[in-house]
Amino acid sequence: MSSRHAIIPRGLNTIRSPLSQGRFGRMFRKLSLNPAKFGPTDADNIANLSALADKMIGSFDAPKNPPDAEESGIPALYTYFGQFVDHDITFDPVSSLTKQQDPDGLVDFRTPSFDLDNLYGRGPNDQPYMYDGIKFLLGEKLTGAGVPDANDLPRFKGRALIGDPRNDENSIVSQFQGLMLRFHNRMVDDNDSLSFEEVQQRVRFHYQYVVLNDFLPRIVHADVLNALKTAGSYDRSKLAHYHWHNYPFMPVEFSVAAYRLGHSMIRPGYRLNDADNMLLQIFPDPNNPDKNALTGFRAMGPGRAIDWGRFIDIDTRPFGDENDESNPDNKRRLQFAYRIDTSLVDPLRKLPPEVASNPASLALRNLERGWRLGLPSGQAVARAMNLTPLTDDQIIIGKAVDHPEAGDPQTKIATIANGVFAGNCPLWTYILAEARQFQTAVTIPVTGGPGAVNTPQLGPVGGRIVAEVFLGLMFGDSSSVLSLDPQWAPVTGSGFALKDLVAYALGQGDPLH
Repeated sequence: MSSRHAIIPRGLNTIRSPLSQGRFGRMFRKLSLNPAKFGPTDADNIANLSALADKMIGSFDAPKNPPDAEESGIPALYTYFGQFVDHDITFDPVSSLTKQQDPDGLVDFRTPSFDLDNLYGRGPNDQPYMYDGIKFLLGEKLTGAGVPDANDLPRFKGRALIGDPRNDENSIVSQFQGLMLRFHNRMVDDNDSLSFEEVQQRVRFHYQYVVLNDFLPRIVHADVLNALKTAGSYDRSKLAHYHWHNYPFMPVEFSVAAYRLGHSMIRPGYRLNDADNMLLQIFPDPNNPDKNALTGFRAMGPGRAIDWGRFIDIDTRPFGDENDESNPDNKRRLQFAYRIDTSLVDPLRKLPPEVASNPASLALRNLERGWRLGLPSGQAVARAMNLTPLTDDQIIIGKAVDHPEAGDPQTKIATIANGVFAGNCPLWTYILAEARQFQTAVTIPVTGGPGAVNTPQLGPVGGRIVAEVFLGLMFGDSSSVLSLDPQWAPVTGSGFALKDLVAYALGQGDPLH
């Protein structure tokens, strides 16, 4: 579908030709003859999808310090690591919701591989303003209560000078991008005899290792991943649905449906550090605009440096006390991502204009995008995978909390829009609903907590799509860790995870080689 870095040496990637771009396409091409429809006319489709979208966004819930029932056992940073990964492998700058689209005509302007081009850009030869020799330039020092060492991204007139501008779209992914700059720079310091290309490959290997061995097992049920392994290792011959002729492509079933799981994991807000005013909403409240929300594309404000122990378990934090708002442990706790389910938080009901134009509802944008691209229903994809589809009674729209209360409506999909979704669930919604049926008790790394938290994970439809695309992209990349050295592990051990990547970037732990 595309000629990628097979013809351009991996490393500096000096001038990337159009051939290095990818293409979107379909995993289930035969199903394109029967796309899911939700009404006889365009207006009916949009009206019915709007009714579903409205049910998929919860009532307003302000950011808070204590634990709450919608938290999963997945630390909050994985939500934004997932966003970072998305920006590494996909970019469609001209997508439109105004007309029907052909996935085969869409160009993925991001190379469909885990090559960190969102970090490295085109390399120091072609983008020298991002580099100081073979190290990255860092931005201004950041301040934050209890945070001794942090930097903003390098900027010009407020705009970040980075490999992918999207990695500045909120304060969390922006500061994670900064950590990845520091990860590379420390790798240079710890390996001062290596060239830029050699350091770059080591950084990529550690990143890919985290994607395969930490991130995927967090979001995809173990039964799904185990079915893709032979003798404990991922096996290319087990990829049953994702195939390509010459080079991997980006399936719309992945990019428009399955990998949008992260939208349900977003919290209404996050605490960045100890300061009283650093519990921030993800977006400004349209009725009471808060200029201190987490929206990005601007220089990081004073006091906003992230204490990473609130997002990932680089140290041990208290669980907190939901029954005592004043408990000081609540201000220090490790925050967890919300559960993968069919409920998005209220700030996503109306995205601010700097983030998206009409429709401003993130749920409706996802649903309408899937319909306009002719995605099949979730039930059709399940049958194509030789699976028994979920029943309508199993497709519940609402929060997948352990004990739903009056404010947590649980709506069966067949009751919405006069039954138009009965046996005909949009793929994105189906995948989120399926996760509710595949919950795992996840032990959480905190003191004073419940020990384990029920955590929905992607199941045999959603999980298989995500896992096969991740693995397929790596198997299809001759420079990836799976292609070059599938038994490779970091020198610090096979347990290397996102928390270790963060700690290393912060200057903690042993050198990596």
